[in-house]
Amino acid sequence: MTKLSWFGVILSFLLLVSAPVRADDAAPSATEWQAVIASQIQAFRNHDAPGALSFAGEEFHKAYADPKDFFIAIISSGYSPIMESQSQTFGDFQMIGTDEVLQEVKLTGTDHETFEAIYQLSKEAGGWRVHGVQLMKTPGLGV
Repeated sequence: MTKLSWFGVILSFLLLVSAPVRADDAAPSATEWQAVIASQIQAFRNHDAPGALSFAGEEFHKAYADPKDFFIAIISSGYSPIMESQSQTFGDFQMIGTDEVLQEVKLTGTDHETFEAIYQLSKEAGGWRVHGVQLMKTPGLGV
């Protein structure tokens, strides 16, 4: 993804984060979807393809009958830094309606490289599920 398109993703996220929240909007607890993100990241780290797919949205289940195909698609799409990360930290989030959220996640790799991910999750019948991730390498010290 080019720097210009990353700028658009980040600008969109910042605009969403700065949007006012009405007092009568009852937002669910962030721990609900953060647990899903953390569990999917751990499944990727463990190379547990069925586990990783179980936290993905329904459209991924329709597209990937075999969890191994899902896992290979994620690796080939440039998301291996998530699998190779050693830790994650949750940043800001923005509710988009009552059943959709954007969650910022900072990831640190074994070589101390840092990445920022914006997770998009929606609440489905089985709970919160990951519908997409935008991943960007962030400037930092690497070994």
